[in-house]
Amino acid sequence: MTTFVLIHGAGDVGWYWHLVEAELRARGHGVVAPDLPAGDDTLTLDDYADAVLAAVGGHRDLVVVGHSFGAFTAPLIAARRPVASLVLVAGMVPAPGESPEQWWANTGYTQAVRHQAAQDGGLTGNDDPYIGFYNGVPRVLAQEALSKERPHPSPAAWAQPWPLDAWPPVPTRFVVCAQDRFFPPAFQRRLARERLAVTPEEITAGHCVALSRPVELADILGGAGTS
Repeated sequence: MTTFVLIHGAGDVGWYWHLVEAELRARGHGVVAPDLPAGDDTLTLDDYADAVLAAVGGHRDLVVVGHSFGAFTAPLIAARRPVASLVLVAGMVPAPGESPEQWWANTGYTQAVRHQAAQDGGLTGNDDPYIGFYNGVPRVLAQEALSKERPHPSPAAWAQPWPLDAWPPVPTRFVVCAQDRFFPPAFQRRLARERLAVTPEEITAGHCVALSRPVELADILGGAGTS
């Protein structure tokens, strides 16, 4: 049985995955979706990886999924434990030695947002979270997600150079959210091509796809595991 290790993004909790988790469990898979530590300014990316590994315990046949900022943590798991594959969903693909705070300028994020916003009338990068971040998510779920926001990652993790020398040598997939107003789709496609040398898969959804399209996302993730 495949166990999916679902790693949430910045400011989030494991609850983010609850709809996808239900779908994967209904298909016979195991799921681990921990809350990464928050509220401690000294925690590092390595501490987040430690927390994920503690939650995984003795599970095997792992498929590790990182959403958004979770892409900084997901490959650290693959560097420490055998995993079947990695899947990044709208992921912040790090480069060796690059800190999360450097990632934005290094990848050309601001320019990509400006370019997309000019085409969609300012929807991309909109300050209203229901427009720029939770688009496509039912309002009640978006409100609940906002109520669960936490101070994660820490300042220490934000400034820490990504500790791996190279991407782990495991099969890696990238899922682009084609209606993403936080990470523009063209920006995501370029990131997947330049940093992972992969052709991404796409799903018609905004950034918070696990809340807006859980069935469809589970369909994609299910293709990464073996039952």
